[in-house]
Amino acid sequence: MFRNYLKIALRTLWKHKAHTVINVLGLSLAFSCGLLLFLTAFHELSYDSFHARRNQIFKVYNQTGPDQTGTPMPAPLTPALEQEFPGEIAHLARVVDGGGYLRAGRKELEKNVRFVDADFFRMFSFPFKKGGAELALENLSGVVLTEHVAKELFGETEAMGQSISLREGDTWKPFVVSGVVADFPDNSSIRFDILARFEANPTYQASKDRWDNSYHILFLELAPNVTQAAFEQRLRPFVKKQFAGDLANLKRDGIAPDERGDRRSLRLLPLTQLHFNTDVGGESVPAVKAAYPYLLLLIAGFIVLIATINFVNLTTARSLSRSREVGMRKVLGALKGQLVAQFWGEAFLICLTALLLGGVLASALLPVYKKVFNSTTSWTHLQNPLVGLSVVLGFVAITLLAGGYPAWFMARFNTVTVLKNKASLGKTGVLRNTLLIVQFALATLLMACTLVAWQQMDFLRNKPLGFNEAQVVSIPVGNGANGRQVLKLLRDQLAQQPRIQSVTGAYKNFGRGLDGSSFTSIMGFNHKNREVHTHWQIVEFDYAQTLDLKVLAGRDFSRLYPTDSSTSVLINEAMAKELGEKNPIGTLLNVDDGQPNLRVIGVVKDFHHESLKQTIQPLTLRIDSNWPIFYILVKIAPDRMPETMALLEKTWKTVAPKAPFEGSFLDENTNRQYRAEEKLTQLFVSAAILAIVLSCMGLFAIALLTIEQRTKEIGVRKVLGASVVSIVGLISRDFLKLVGIAILIACPLAWWAMQTWLRDFVYKIDLHWSSFALTGLLAVGIALLTVSFQSIKAALMNPVKSLKTE
Repeated sequence: MFRNYLKIALRTLWKHKAHTVINVLGLSLAFSCGLLLFLTAFHELSYDSFHARRNQIFKVYNQTGPDQTGTPMPAPLTPALEQEFPGEIAHLARVVDGGGYLRAGRKELEKNVRFVDADFFRMFSFPFKKGGAELALENLSGVVLTEHVAKELFGETEAMGQSISLREGDTWKPFVVSGVVADFPDNSSIRFDILARFEANPTYQASKDRWDNSYHILFLELAPNVTQAAFEQRLRPFVKKQFAGDLANLKRDGIAPDERGDRRSLRLLPLTQLHFNTDVGGESVPAVKAAYPYLLLLIAGFIVLIATINFVNLTTARSLSRSREVGMRKVLGALKGQLVAQFWGEAFLICLTALLLGGVLASALLPVYKKVFNSTTSWTHLQNPLVGLSVVLGFVAITLLAGGYPAWFMARFNTVTVLKNKASLGKTGVLRNTLLIVQFALATLLMACTLVAWQQMDFLRNKPLGFNEAQVVSIPVGNGANGRQVLKLLRDQLAQQPRIQSVTGAYKNFGRGLDGSSFTSIMGFNHKNREVHTHWQIVEFDYAQTLDLKVLAGRDFSRLYPTDSSTSVLINEAMAKELGEKNPIGTLLNVDDGQPNLRVIGVVKDFHHESLKQTIQPLTLRIDSNWPIFYILVKIAPDRMPETMALLEKTWKTVAPKAPFEGSFLDENTNRQYRAEEKLTQLFVSAAILAIVLSCMGLFAIALLTIEQRTKEIGVRKVLGASVVSIVGLISRDFLKLVGIAILIACPLAWWAMQTWLRDFVYKIDLHWSSFALTGLLAVGIALLTVSFQSIKAALMNPVKSLKTE
C-alpha cells in the first residue's frame, strides 16, 4: 500500500509541475533562511553557557544616580571585598588589558594580553591543555597561553616552562609559561591570547592603594547559598563606608538617588546577561540587545509562515481539480484516514525535498552569510541535542500545518457531490483570503521596517559631525612601535609632500578603526565645590588644524608657548557649560591633587567625538608627553586620494616596519560605530526581499488557479464586448483589496516597532506618514505587477477556446 501511495504521489506532483516547483522552491528558500537565522539566534543565546558556575558569576558595576553606569573599578576594592565578605564571595578576579607585544626567542607577536587575578581560572571554565587552574597563576612571573599562541611561538615544542617577554613601553619584562588553555569558543564574551597576574600590570604599583583611580573590570563569584539580591543589599553599607567622600560630593552636586534610594551603589550583572547588556556588558565582544536573537527567530518564523501559507493556499485552491479522484476512491472503498494519509504523504514529500534543498542552499550560503552579517555561527550547533530536536519538531509542525489541513479538507469531499461535478471550495475562499492578507501583511511590515531603518542609517552617515571626516586618515600605531617616535618620523618624511596637509597624533580614535579598538576616557574632578566630568583626549600639536575644528574663543595649541605642552588645555562648548564660567579662558582646573593646575587657553566649537547615540559630551584636549599616542591622524588633499594612501602606506613601512598599516578615513571609522544597526538593516532588507518574492510566488500561483477556474466567464465577457482593461481590472481588483487590508494592518505595527527601535538614538529621523505610504504603494505595485501578467494573458485569449474549456 505504501508503495502504491508513493507512486500516486509522485505522479500527481509530476503532473502539476508548475505548482510543485513553486511549493518546493518557496519552502526550500524559507527553510534555508529559517535555518541560518535559527542557528544565529541559538549562537547568540548560547554566549558564556559553557562556564560550569555561570549562574553564580557576576560582573560588578557602578550605578550613579538614576541612569549613570560604569564598569571601571579601583584596585583596592577587591581586597576590601574579600575582607568584608569572606563567607559570601567564593572568588574575585580583576581584569585589565595590557600591552600586546610578546617575544619568544627571535619571534615577536602582537596579541591580546590581559592581566587577571589568580582566581580567574577557578571561576571561569576554560579547560587546560597543560597545567591546572589552581597553580597556573600562583607565581607573579607566570603566564598562561592559549593553544594557538603556544603553537605560534613554540610549534610542536613543549610550551610549559618556556621563557617569553612582554613589552612594557620601551622595555621587555620576562615571564615563564605556567599553563596552556584550549582556545576559547566562539560564544565566549571573555577573550584573550595571554593571561598574566594582575600585579604584573605596569600600572599596578602606582594604583594599588588609590580609590580615586578606576581602571579595571571586576568579576565576582558568589557562594552557592548567596543570591544576587541579598548580596546587593549587603553591599549598600559597604559602599557608604568605602565611598563616603564620593557620596557626599554627589549629594552636594544635586545628583538624584536611584530607585533604591542610593546615589551610588555597586550592582551585579549576571554572566548570563553579559552579552545582552549594551550599557555595562559586552566585554571582548560587543553586546547586542536582548531582543536581537528573538527578533531573528521572529523573522525566521515570518519567512517560513509565508512559504507555508503559499503551500496551504495552492493545495486547497487546486483541490477541486482532484475532487473526482477523491470521489472515485471513496466509491471504491477508501476510508477518510487513508485519503488523509495519501494527501498528507504528498505534502510530506514536498516538505522533505524542500528541507534537503534548503539545507544544501544554507550550506552554500553560510560563508557569505557570515561575512555579510558578521556572524560566527556554524553547523556545529546542530550537534547540540536541543538544536537538533528543535529543527526536527519545527519540521514536523510545518509539515502538519502545511499538509494536514489541505489533506483533511480534500478527504471530506461529499462523494455524490463531486461525482456530479458540483463540488465547491466553500469556506476555503475565506481562509485563502485571510492567509493572503496575513502573508502580505508580514511582507509589508518587513518592507516598512527596512525603509525606516535605511533612512535612519542614511541620516547617521550623512549628518555633519563638526570635523573633517572625508580627508583625515586615522592610522593605529599598534603595540609594535612608540607612537610619539612614529609621529615625529612621519612628520619629517611627509613634510615636503604637497598632498599631505597636516599630521598629528591622539590617544584615542574616532569611531572604530581597522584595529577594531574603541574606547573612551572620562575624568572627574572638583571645580568650585562641585564634581565636573569630562571626556579626556590627549592630542599633539596641529590637532585642531588637522580636523578643521573651529576655535570660538581663545587660541589653539602653539609651539611658541612652552606651557602648551604641559599645563594648557582646550575645551569644547559643552565643557565650557559644565564649568559654568561666563568666560572660561584662563580658568584653572585642579584635575589631579599634587599636580599643577591646568589652564584653559581656548574653546572649540562642539563636534561629535562620540557616537550619535548620545548627545555631545564635555571634552578636554591636552598635550601630555606622559600619555601614549595610539593613533596618527593625517589630513590629505581631496584629489588623487588613492595615490596619497599608497604614499602613506609606503612611508609607514619605513617609519614603523613592525606595525601593520591599518589606515582608514574617519568617515569609515564613524560608520563602523553602527555595525549592529547596519547588520539589523541588512537583515531587514534580506528578509523583506525574500518575503516579497515568496508572497509574489504564492499570489502568482493563486491568480493562475483563479483564472483557470474563471476561463469560461472571461470568454463570455469578451463575447459580450468586455475590453481587455476591464477584464484585467475585474481579476486584479479582488487581489488588490486583500493587499490593501494587509497594508492597513502592517503599517501601524511597523510604526510602533520602528518608534521603539529609534528610542536608542539621540539623533534620529522623524517618522513620517510618507514612508508608510511609499511602502503601501510598493506593495500594491508589486502585487498588481504579479497578478496583471496572468490577467492580461487571460484577457487576450481567444474567447472561442475559452468557451470550449472544461
